[in-house]
Amino acid sequence: MGYAVVLGEALVDLLDTECDGAPVYRQAIGGGPLNVAVGVARLGGAVQFVGSLGDDVLAGRIRDFLTAEQVGLTGAVTAAVPTTLAVATFSGAEPDFRFYGEPPSYALLGPDELDVALVEGADVLYCGSIVLLAPTTLATARRAWAAAPGLRVFDPNVRPRLLAGPQALAELREVVAEFAAGAHLVKLSAADAELLYPGEPVESVAVYLRELGAATVVVTLGAAGAVVAAAEADPVRVPAPKVDAVDATGGGDSVMAALVADLLTDGEPVGPSGWHERVGYALRVAGLVCERPGGAVAMPSRAEVRQRFGD
Repeated sequence: MGYAVVLGEALVDLLDTECDGAPVYRQAIGGGPLNVAVGVARLGGAVQFVGSLGDDVLAGRIRDFLTAEQVGLTGAVTAAVPTTLAVATFSGAEPDFRFYGEPPSYALLGPDELDVALVEGADVLYCGSIVLLAPTTLATARRAWAAAPGLRVFDPNVRPRLLAGPQALAELREVVAEFAAGAHLVKLSAADAELLYPGEPVESVAVYLRELGAATVVVTLGAAGAVVAAAEADPVRVPAPKVDAVDATGGGDSVMAALVADLLTDGEPVGPSGWHERVGYALRVAGLVCERPGGAVAMPSRAEVRQRFGD
């Protein structure tokens, strides 16, 4: 089995909570792509994280955590800046993120610093999330995307707080179209779809992205499961298992992690029904993540998924 390269951000989440009746922030290592990388590793896949990290104690904790999770750091670089903080407040299970730190520690990997050989050796390349909003890391993602000989997977993972008005959203929409055109798999959330394509049904968004060139599109719908548009088949809704969600952080990332891990093991499914089965499994992974607090630390092993949901 080969390995996956996950290109994107790693940062520290500060999660709004309480201790002895007083408001406090619980520190958690995060970033959507980091969550994906950890999820792939816990599901048994070999994975390398590619991105920029700060030079402070928090960055050291990120490195130590990824190393302990057996996520490779060959393509990660250190920048002389503090680690970006994502402060998360909750209304229900869904977090609202605000980001602190200039320049962002995650947005400093330039195209000339990309380990192209690492990308060229990968069976699966993941690109996406908020690194697409910074010119430097967007250029790096484009270089990686062009160099990748294997399967390319993409997740826009839109963060509205980082979009400075309609022009920024329009530019992101163009970037999403560009990456979707060359993707074997696009995964996005219903919230992403609504922000990028307001008023469009999720099935229509999935078909549109497929028409741009994406081979398969998965739109996650939270507790309602996911829409899957695979091959030339009509979009199909795959239900999610019933779970007692306590924290949705990392739920969508875990869907992507499960799909990447299965792509590493078995390659692309032969037909739409194969995708439906894989997405069903990914939704069980996500259900288990949502029953646990935290993002990256909530990612399960295959044995834990079997124990919770059976085979």
